[in-house]
Order: sequence, then C-alpha cells, then structure tokens
Amino acid sequence: MANISFYLLAILAGIILAVQAGINSQLRTVLGNPVLAALISFIAGSIVLLIYVLLFQRQSFSQLPNLHGMAWYKWTGGIIGAMYVTGVILVAPKIGAANTAGFIVAGQILFALFLDHFGLLGFTQHPLM
Repeated sequence: MANISFYLLAILAGIILAVQAGINSQLRTVLGNPVLAALISFIAGSIVLLIYVLLFQRQSFSQLPNLHGMAWYKWTGGIIGAMYVTGVILVAPKIGAANTAGFIVAGQILFALFLDHFGLLGFTQHPLM
C-alpha cells in the first residue's frame, strides 16, 4: 500500500499534538498566562517555518503576490490555530491528555463528516448516506 506513509504521518501528527499539549501547558505554568504561552508557541513555530522556507523552499516567496485578492476566510487558518492552541493550553491541565485528545478527535470526526457530506471548504463531497 503506497499511501501507508500518509497514515503513519497522521498518527505521528496525533502523537505530536498530545506532546504539544503537555509542553504548552507547562509553558503556561511558567508564564502564568495561556494566551502568552500560545503566542510564544506560535513565535517559535513561525521561526522554524521561516528558517525551513529560507533553506529549502526559497522559491516559494514568488507565490506571495497570489495572496492579493484572496478570499478573506483563507486568512483565518492562523486565527483558528491560535484558538486551538490556546484552548488546549486551558483544557489539558484540567481534564488530562487522554480526555483532551479524545474530545478533540471526536470534534474533528463530527465536523469532518459535516464538511465531507456537504463538500465544504474544498473537500470532495462524500455524502453520509
């Protein structure tokens, strides 16, 4: 099965999210502020992404003019990411890693079914029935 690497990558992403929740929760404890902890997390991630693009995908910068005239909602991914990270920082210490991950996965599955059923946000339509 040629696509098995994608399934393994998805599992790795899940592992990373659980680890991230713990690390960011510890950062919150040190800083005493969940939003500041999320900000630090995003700054660190942004620096790593910038270095990666500069080293390995410098030609990608030529695509930046394509941002002009882009639909407004396509800018919200970072906002949603900030809300997610901040939410996990708030929730994980209270309900634990397993409950946090389980409820996140449940929410993802339920909303993914909705997105697939109606073919929203560029997904191919896959009706439930």
